[in-house]
Amino acid sequence: MKRAGVDNPWLPILLLLPQLSIICLFFYWPAWQALRSSFFLEDPFGFGETFVGLQNYTRLWDSAQYMKNAWFTLWFSSLVTFFSLAIALLLAVKADTVLRGARTYRTLMMWVYAVAPPVAGFIALIVFNQRWGPLTELFAQFGWLLRVRLEYFDTAFAMIVASVWKQVPVNFIFFLSGLQSIPRAVREAALIDNHSGVSRFWTVTFPLLAPTGFFLLIINITYSLFDTFGMIDTILRNNPGDQPVTLVYQVYLDGFRGQDIGGSSAQSVVLMVLVLALTVFQFRLVERRIHYT
Repeated sequence: MKRAGVDNPWLPILLLLPQLSIICLFFYWPAWQALRSSFFLEDPFGFGETFVGLQNYTRLWDSAQYMKNAWFTLWFSSLVTFFSLAIALLLAVKADTVLRGARTYRTLMMWVYAVAPPVAGFIALIVFNQRWGPLTELFAQFGWLLRVRLEYFDTAFAMIVASVWKQVPVNFIFFLSGLQSIPRAVREAALIDNHSGVSRFWTVTFPLLAPTGFFLLIINITYSLFDTFGMIDTILRNNPGDQPVTLVYQVYLDGFRGQDIGGSSAQSVVLMVLVLALTVFQFRLVERRIHYT
């Protein structure tokens, strides 16, 4: 078989140059600046800087508030990822078997994907309104008086619900595509061997969805850590107080509102290292159990 090639060895580099320039400009250079700033105590107006070594990192370790936000971020990310994947998988399985009105059902599910995170946060403020919010009135019937932006747990609950609602359609699209890509012959053979629908799902369907699920696992963790920023900012309305705050939002509060450039840079470096370690862990350990067909 004849291999395709180019006569000019600089042509591939020239074609990659625009993409490489964007990566360097918007990722590598900011990452380097954050790493450098994390070792300095900087004037917010750029008039000077003082080298402090690891002092910004030790302050994070000794900060009870930062550790509290770190634990909340861990629980927030875990719950959002789990429920987003679980609900989307359940809806995709149902949509794959619906015959009447299937197209309408899928279209209504995908509409939520077009909602921007700040808009989703604004919708959460409406449905969790203390006086006339529909979800507030619903939970009040069971004796739970929701006080979003006033009570720590209630605010966290609203954040998780809004984040899950926003992410479910994305997972739904991928899971539905994965289900529809399973060969019909495999389904018919599984139906002959096992008449239990639940057993067929866990022994045949779910393993075939493993590559899609692994991809969505990474996407959802990234979403819960970073892409929920606009939603959280809208719900808190820039007045976090003692309310739950994720690590990404804490970087914004300390850097842009607190003018602590060095401390916020150290937080961003810690977050970047954690995400990198988590990604390596997923690919090294989780993907070993994933089989691509």
